[in-house]
Amino acid sequence: MRRPKGIKTRKAVAKRFRVTASGKVLHSRAGRRHLLSTKNARRRRRLGQKGQVSPGEAHKITLNLPWNH
Repeated sequence: MRRPKGIKTRKAVAKRFRVTASGKVLHSRAGRRHLLSTKNARRRRRLGQKGQVSPGEAHKITLNLPWNH
């Protein structure tokens, strides 16, 4: 599909999600900002990893990131 002239990236979406070379959409996990002393080390490590977005949501996100797919 041809992109219309003057299309813009949604910057809020670009800051929250990342698209891999194979087209998967990754997100950072919630719960890593504060109150980390009550969470065990394994949980904190898992929260630091990226999560994959479901295919239905990924389609919506890639529509807002026109230059990444």
